[in-house]
Amino acid sequence: MKAFVYDRPGSPDVLRYTDIPDPVCPPNGVVIRVEAVALERGDLINRASSPPPYPDYVLGYAAAGEVVAVGRDVHDRRLGQKVTSFDVSGSHAQLRAVAASKTWLVPKGLDIAVAAALPIAYGTAHHCLFARGDLKRGETVLIQAAAGGVGSAAIQLAHQSGATVLGTVSGVERGKRLAALGLDHAIDLRVVDVVETVMRLTDGRGVDLVVDPVGTTLQDSLAMLRPEGRLVFVGNAGGPALQVDLWSALQANQSLLGVFMGTQLEKPEVHETVSRMLEQAADGSLDVLIDRSFPLAEAAQAHAYAEGAPTLGRVVLV
Repeated sequence: MKAFVYDRPGSPDVLRYTDIPDPVCPPNGVVIRVEAVALERGDLINRASSPPPYPDYVLGYAAAGEVVAVGRDVHDRRLGQKVTSFDVSGSHAQLRAVAASKTWLVPKGLDIAVAAALPIAYGTAHHCLFARGDLKRGETVLIQAAAGGVGSAAIQLAHQSGATVLGTVSGVERGKRLAALGLDHAIDLRVVDVVETVMRLTDGRGVDLVVDPVGTTLQDSLAMLRPEGRLVFVGNAGGPALQVDLWSALQANQSLLGVFMGTQLEKPEVHETVSRMLEQAADGSLDVLIDRSFPLAEAAQAHAYAEGAPTLGRVVLV
């Protein structure tokens, strides 16, 4: 099969499109003929900074396609079914072997690129807002990096739950697009002071919950949080280190809650939630934003694009 591999960390140029052996179907898994790959922030970080564990390593978390082989211990997947999947590697290839427990059935009528993009973005957003953030109807939530995959998902889910939704964006046009998803206040970080604006919008009280996938914004996120509020931090898109002065959080009785979805998506309740959201995307209740599509053979160009100007939703390979 053809796959994108890399032998050392670096720029998108380290990716090589080459022939490697087809994967072997594990007893507890399936092999998928990949039809769509969603680029995750972790893909970019791993390629740029993580030495591959072995030569010709295929990176990539999220891929969807058709089941072409089923392991002997798998009883809930069949040849020909469309599934979407998550794993720590292997998405950037024509074929992917993955545990069946890390797959979801793609509902009839759902675009395969949307199916690839949904599980991590929406699974993460839902977990941040509700399982960890305990968001309630009538509360106010701030979404940092609101135009990203997790951010745009969080906007819709928070809006549908009855919360008031604030979000940081780069540019007026992104704010307009996100308003259609349920963003009540778009805060353009290029032209206004974010902390000052949030405090003005909340009459000086601060927000009940912040979801922060950036990392370098944690100090500002705490400054915008009301006393006894909750800050959920997930990922670290802004840089390698998470640093924050916790003294103010202690004095304000604020809660800081971490989310790492790599250990959560296989949990039955999380897996079921993702399945339900796939159905909602299929019936139009959720709008999964796709910023741009590239052919699989242009993965290096897709990585470069995703690392460039801020995107609106996910970049996908099809």
